[in-house]
Amino acid sequence: MKLIIAYIQPEKLGDVKKELFSAEIYKMSVTNALGCGQQKGYTEAYRGVISEVNLLKKVRLEIAVNEDFVKPTVDAIIKGARTGSIGDGKIFILDLPDCIRIRTGETGNQAIG
Repeated sequence: MKLIIAYIQPEKLGDVKKELFSAEIYKMSVTNALGCGQQKGYTEAYRGVISEVNLLKKVRLEIAVNEDFVKPTVDAIIKGARTGSIGDGKIFILDLPDCIRIRTGETGNQAIG
């Protein structure tokens, strides 16, 4: 089992969800996030005051999958999120030692679904 964490541009969430659904991945958690990477932010002026904005809006996806769904999930995220520009995002893949479905008490691969 793996936990896939992806940070993407907020405007690409619809495209990523569409690609995940076409790859038959329906379960995910989505959270708004702030962060910066190679983009390094930007400067803006508001009422004559110049300020540097270096924490940009991102969306964090968390998807727990069984081993055979790792590649299709990652491929779908890349296909939906890629623009070719700096700031497209990052994907992290972590080992997931266990999973427990609260409703039924199932554990492991059966609990992920």
